Amino acid sequence: MEWEAVIGLEVHVQLTTESKLFSGASTRYGALPNTQACALDLAMPGTLPVLNEAAVAMAIKLGLAIHGQIARTSSFARKNYFYPDLPKGYQISQYDEPVVKEGYLDVALADGIKRIHITRAHLEEDAGKSLHEDIKGMSGIDLNRAGTPLIEIVSEPDIRSADEAVRYLKALHALVRYLGICDGNMQEGSFRCDANVSVRPKGTTTFGTRTETKNVNSFRYVEKAILYEIERQTNLLAEGGTVTQETRLYDPSTNTTRPMRSKESANDYRYFPDPDLLTLRISDAWIDAMKAELPELPAAKQQRFQENYGLSAYDATVLVGSKELADFFEAVVSLSQAPAKLVSNWVTGELAAALNRDNKDIAESPISTNSMAGLLKRIHDQTISGKIAKTVFEAMLAGEGEADTIIQAKGLVQITDIESIAKIVDKVLLENQAQVDAYRAGKTQLFGFFVGQVMKQTQGKANPEQVNALLSERLT
Repeated sequence: MEWEAVIGLEVHVQLTTESKLFSGASTRYGALPNTQACALDLAMPGTLPVLNEAAVAMAIKLGLAIHGQIARTSSFARKNYFYPDLPKGYQISQYDEPVVKEGYLDVALADGIKRIHITRAHLEEDAGKSLHEDIKGMSGIDLNRAGTPLIEIVSEPDIRSADEAVRYLKALHALVRYLGICDGNMQEGSFRCDANVSVRPKGTTTFGTRTETKNVNSFRYVEKAILYEIERQTNLLAEGGTVTQETRLYDPSTNTTRPMRSKESANDYRYFPDPDLLTLRISDAWIDAMKAELPELPAAKQQRFQENYGLSAYDATVLVGSKELADFFEAVVSLSQAPAKLVSNWVTGELAAALNRDNKDIAESPISTNSMAGLLKRIHDQTISGKIAKTVFEAMLAGEGEADTIIQAKGLVQITDIESIAKIVDKVLLENQAQVDAYRAGKTQLFGFFVGQVMKQTQGKANPEQVNALLSERLT
């Protein structure tokens, strides 16, 4: 029997507000434990929540960006459960009246665009954090995170593979960073995912029993967790077993998921309207004001890159995956006046590889847009070849100066005088008569040998196009 995966994702996006969702305490990451938890966060008697307006504005922007319906009225509820990092005994969230519902996100797949529908996006406060390390025989509680504003974005079960799930997550990750509502730092938990996975016989429409793998905080781990769950559930059903509806945790050290607890239903949480919070009302004027603040979003930027710069869909997709990368690319194109394809190749190729090697982001690039433009100018005007440019690039990374300085200091100017190159080509052919005869007898793969000999004699400085043209002419 052939099985099909059915996947839905719940993504928790931590908002970049200065203060928490219902209190004035700071949301700054990395402070000493329990130094950013006020009386409200600690659930002291007599404290009352006050809704953070900036968080609502961010929710509106997200709703507009995902083509969702923004509720003119929505409400907050108490989600009741007992856990040490939740001092109130309940979490303030939105239940049956979310601020955003019925949106979608178009995701680029290998075989085209797929629309992933979004059921809802609602505001809620985060819980605190249990600490199990460095406290011998005990657990500690850090309430700095308690009350931090989140938007939980719940997709429809439209996703059919781990690859689709990761592509959707990356598209959503890029979107919230473009909007400026989340820093997207997955290591710090600012963007994390719960993956709901079930399998069913291919061709059927009835959903299977799903499991929820909680709090996965990297794209790679999401992919691995989903792949494991698909295989585990498929094998279980194929052997005549049944899947238990439960919450699971992914263990990267073993690349497995393990049971955490039985899966709760809405009734288990005993939702009821929070009596301390008024109905949230959003006016058309407020929505219009947020719409006016929206930046150019990834989908629109990708289309513009293809139309204005003549880039392929693949190149444009890679570039707009990060707003900072897209901005870097456009700045270099403008400064260098080099072809966009050349700039794209270097920004997503040599530069990206160097940054990955040093575990750096584009914002931390040791080569500025001005410096990168200076290098690409010299490739474009044929002062240096692409091969020599790599030598110059490595010298720039090492801090040896700008491209022009390095080119002059190392004597790397490309030879473009056709007569000088022709003399070297003729010399190479004369010195390698046996190979010339073999080439003319049909051993055409020797062409690369001749190119290599010419480049060797010119220390790689001869213009490759001129070398190829002269060799083709001389060898016919």
